[in-house]
Amino acid sequence: MIPATTSTGIEIMSANLLLDHDTDPVIWRGPVIAGAVKQFWQEALWENVDYMFVDMPPGTGDVPLTVFQSLPVNGIVIVTSPQELVSMIVAKAVNMAKKMNIPIIGLVENMSYLECPDCGKKISVFGESHIDDVAKEYGLPVLARIPIRPEVAGAVDGGTVEYVEAPWMDEAAGAVEEI
Repeated sequence: MIPATTSTGIEIMSANLLLDHDTDPVIWRGPVIAGAVKQFWQEALWENVDYMFVDMPPGTGDVPLTVFQSLPVNGIVIVTSPQELVSMIVAKAVNMAKKMNIPIIGLVENMSYLECPDCGKKISVFGESHIDDVAKEYGLPVLARIPIRPEVAGAVDGGTVEYVEAPWMDEAAGAVEEI
C-alpha cells in the first residue's frame, strides 16, 4: 500500500483510499477493521516518518483497542467538543488509556466557539464548554480550543489545511513535540 501524499509532503492512509469509488460505504466488522489498522501500520510504504497521527472514531471500540495493542503509541490526544454528553465519552477514552497504560498528552476541544467577524465576541454555538472541568477531574492539560472558522473548513475542503495559520494549536503542537 502506498500512502497518498499532500502537496506539503504529508503522507496519508485511509480506508477511503482503498475503495473503488470515494462514495462507497465502508461496511466492515471489528476483525476486518482491526486487520486494516494493522495493515496501515505494517504494510503501507511510509517514508521519513517523524510523527504518525491515527485519527480514531470516538469511544472505546475495536479501532482504539487495536491501535493501543499493535502500534508503538507514545501518547494520545483526546479530541472533544463542547456538548455536555461528550464528557462521558471523554471519560471512557481516558479510562481506557489508563487501563492500557497509554500516556494522555492532553485534551483538545474542537468546535469550541465561533468568533463574530464584526465585534469579536465569542459565541458558544454548541453550548458552554465543559473541557476545563473534565481536564481538572483527570489532571490533564487543555492543549487547544479550536474555533469554528469558515476559512479552515474551506482549506480542509480544498486540500490546503496545512497552510492555515492556527495559533490556537501552538500549545498542542508543542506538547506532541515533547513526547
